[in-house]
Amino acid sequence: MRYGIVILPDGSWSQSGKRWRLAEEFGFDHAWTFDHLTWRWLQGLPWHSAVPTLAAAAASTTRIRLGTMVASPNLRNPVTFAKEMMTLDDISAGRAICGIGAGAEGHDSKVFGSYPLSRSDRARRFHEFVELTDLLLRNERTSYDGDFYQARDAHMYPGCVQRPRTPLAIAAAGSRGMRLVARAADAWITTGVPGRFEPNRFDRAIGPLRDQLANLAEGCAAEGRNFDSLDKIVVAGVQLGGVLASKAAFLDARGLFAELGFTDMVVFWPRQTFPFEGQVSVLDDIAPLLLHRGLDAVGAKR
Repeated sequence: MRYGIVILPDGSWSQSGKRWRLAEEFGFDHAWTFDHLTWRWLQGLPWHSAVPTLAAAAASTTRIRLGTMVASPNLRNPVTFAKEMMTLDDISAGRAICGIGAGAEGHDSKVFGSYPLSRSDRARRFHEFVELTDLLLRNERTSYDGDFYQARDAHMYPGCVQRPRTPLAIAAAGSRGMRLVARAADAWITTGVPGRFEPNRFDRAIGPLRDQLANLAEGCAAEGRNFDSLDKIVVAGVQLGGVLASKAAFLDARGLFAELGFTDMVVFWPRQTFPFEGQVSVLDDIAPLLLHRGLDAVGAKR
């Protein structure tokens, strides 16, 4: 199993830069940050932009992979977003991961003053977002005519360092979303049941994760995708809490998630208060487990 960590963009770089460097020193395989303008329980507190944060992290590290957790159509246009990810892939020397999701209802979905989309329209918009982002990251020039997005001879020179493009890690849960993952993604992301934010322990939420994996397997079968060729990332956040309560809890979570079939487990840099509370000292305790494993990168072709 590979291990990742989410570092929220809630501090100045003079404060948070050390965390990104430590994440690499601890042995994490990948590190992520939230791509929102503000976020749920932390509204009104300091909050910075995701891609510049990742660019600074790329310049401050040498090995760890770096991703958005997750970018969405609520804020992003595929053309400008793909250009930013292409640039991040260059700055990081091929370590970028393009994490994307449909986007939940909330501040980010309303900030531009547009009317909320129906659930069906949000799904169709996300399908176009993924399709166009994929095309842009693969090709030097792209034109596209959809219901939600258009592109006219969009240039992507010199292209991604990683070929055929920066890996796509897609967050999804429903049947349509799982088929989209099977069709377009290098990795699948789950944080638990979508739209549910009630705190829970990781060992009390195994049933929904098992159901999602079965749904993903069905989506892969329908799309003719080898289920084992897809990386499966579980994000141990609010719904799957308690992972960093102790080294023993981390080991228990690793065992449970590995047994279910996940290839990657992502934790959050511990906070002193809700959400994502935990002990920073546990990161020191688990570091020997993370170092010197020599595993493939997320999205690596196997």
